[in-house]
Amino acid sequence: MSYYQTLTDRGLTTLLNKGDEKAFTEIYERYHSLLYIYAYKKLHSKQEAQDIIQEVLTVLWKSRFDFSIQTSLPSYLFTAVRNKALDLFSHKKVEAKYFVSLQNFIVDAGMQTDFLIRENDLKNLIEKEIQALPPRMREAFLLSRKNRLSHKEIASIMEISEQTVSTQIKKSLRILRVRLGLIAYLMMLLSDKFQDCFESTIN
Repeated sequence: MSYYQTLTDRGLTTLLNKGDEKAFTEIYERYHSLLYIYAYKKLHSKQEAQDIIQEVLTVLWKSRFDFSIQTSLPSYLFTAVRNKALDLFSHKKVEAKYFVSLQNFIVDAGMQTDFLIRENDLKNLIEKEIQALPPRMREAFLLSRKNRLSHKEIASIMEISEQTVSTQIKKSLRILRVRLGLIAYLMMLLSDKFQDCFESTIN
């Protein structure tokens, strides 16, 4: 057993303040493993735990001539490691937030372009399916959903009963729901003109 191994923490600290390199080596060997285990439990990363220990002990050596310990050497070292771990957590949180913001910006920019293309495609598809409805059914549907006429007004224009108007519109909505499927749910994102047409299909 070397002389330095017999010294107390206070004795090692006193020698360290005088620039004793062997005193620092003894502190390193005495606490490195314990500090590493402590850091690893907090960080769950071998590399990050090792980096923090090296940084804390390096700072201890660089400040050897003027540093002072108010409590004890172990308390000083473990507190320094904990603070470094907290700093690392904060840094990671900021990086993660920045990365997510940047990612969202890139995705949003791409989605805006993609949405414009899809919106046009959806409008064309909707119009195509409306035009494919049987003539009288299409007429009743358009008078109701686009011209916003009441069933009574439509019945008068088409010279049919209000019940027939109601039946024709319900049938048209059923047909469009089947033909368009989930696309109907996307209509909420489109212009009011088409959104109004399909409110009933998504209820």
